[in-house]
Amino acid sequence: MRRLTLQIRTPEGVTFHQTLAGPMARFLAWLIDFVVTLALVYALNALLAVLQWISAEIAQAVAVMVMFALNIGYGMALEWLWRGQTFGKRVMRLRVMDAEGLRLRFSQIALRNLLRGVDLLPLAYAVGGLCALVSPLGQRLGDLAGGTIVVRIPHTPQPDIDQLVAGRFNSLRAFPHIVSRLRQQASPAEATLALQALLRREELVDAERVHVFAEIASHFRTLAAFPPEATEGVTDEQYLRNVVDVLFRASAKAASPAPSPGQEAAAT
Repeated sequence: MRRLTLQIRTPEGVTFHQTLAGPMARFLAWLIDFVVTLALVYALNALLAVLQWISAEIAQAVAVMVMFALNIGYGMALEWLWRGQTFGKRVMRLRVMDAEGLRLRFSQIALRNLLRGVDLLPLAYAVGGLCALVSPLGQRLGDLAGGTIVVRIPHTPQPDIDQLVAGRFNSLRAFPHIVSRLRQQASPAEATLALQALLRREELVDAERVHVFAEIASHFRTLAAFPPEATEGVTDEQYLRNVVDVLFRASAKAASPAPSPGQEAAAT
């Protein structure tokens, strides 16, 4: 029986709940991507027409390469650059992710896209659709081979990040190369979990609040190790504020100016 949600528990004890994408939403996302690729094909017809005048063999070779690039490379490139999304998936609010909640690797994206031709057989994703229907996690053959799943991105109101971290000095921004590594390693689900923990912190009693922030902060410390001077004297909750700041406010100019000694003491 197909599950509607997937629970992923990290080695640090952090639990994520992901809503699996339904077959209709995935089909509509594929249909949107198909229309996009079709539009690209028509746009390239002018170039192929010019090449046809020069050499029919060259035009045919270019046409084959273009079709391969669009059919396979389109999904492969966008899912890698957009962290598991294509145009269709963005419109339908879907995302490809590792089935174990780990960071999505390029080899996984390549496998799921290379096997798309098999999933399409004999027509209109018959093989892939049947496989997704019987799979507990809604995985087509490409997902099974790559160890991936497709999840829905829930509609949540956009919080005011500036208000959440306003007036606090962020010591992590002094190490931009490690901040970049953290942005690469942290998944959207992990970033959202940290944000939600901060937004709902007042709902927790003191003991639970300390425990929750300690576990989540420990998980993020494994993704990117900052030097002691960036985290010394910083509580787990403030560390998460700093993490949310750099994950959701990418521009360095958004960071607060360096604090006075009194302000820095208050921040820690």
